[in-house]
Amino acid sequence: MRTAPTQQPSTQRADRTAPPSGAATAMPLSGLGRVSWSEIKDSTGPATAIPLLLACVACGDARTARIALEELRKRICQYGFVVEQATAATVPFLWELAQLPQVTCRPQIIRLLKNIADARQWESVASVYPKVLNHPENPVVWERRARQAVRARSDALSVLLADRDQDIARATAELADALAG
Repeated sequence: MRTAPTQQPSTQRADRTAPPSGAATAMPLSGLGRVSWSEIKDSTGPATAIPLLLACVACGDARTARIALEELRKRICQYGFVVEQATAATVPFLWELAQLPQVTCRPQIIRLLKNIADARQWESVASVYPKVLNHPENPVVWERRARQAVRARSDALSVLLADRDQDIARATAELADALAG
C-alpha cells in the first residue's frame, strides 16, 4: 500500500510577482462571469474568447500575457477602431488588470485604454456618411460606450500615475491627457 508523500519545505525562493494567496484575497477578474460574452460580439464573432484572453493577461508569464493582450486588442480595438460591442464590456477588466502589480504588461494595457479613449473613427465616418447611424448594429454607439467605460474608471489614474515604474506612469499620463481632452 502506498502512502501519501509528505510536504517538504521548499529551498527555492518564492516568485515576487506571484499574487498573494489566501481566503481573504479577491480573485482577479472575478466579475467575468457576470458578462454574457456569448451574446455580444468582438471582431471575430461571439466574444466568448475574451474571458480566457483576460485570464492569460492576468496570470500568464510575460510572453503569454503579451500575446493574449495583442489578440485581445485585435478583437476590441483594432487599428484604433472600436470594432464591436464587446469593447465596452472589456474595459472594466482592463482597468482592473492595469492596477495589478503581478500583471506583466501593464503599460500596454494602459495604452490600449488610451486607444479606446481616443477612438472617434466611427463618429468621423458617420459625419460624412450619416447612414451609418441607421445601421442596426450602430458602431458609433459602441465607440461612445467604450469611451464612457474608460472614463467611468478614471479614478484609478492617480494611483497609476504614482507608480514607480516609469513606463506605467508615462502611459498613464498619456491616458490622463486623452481623458482630459
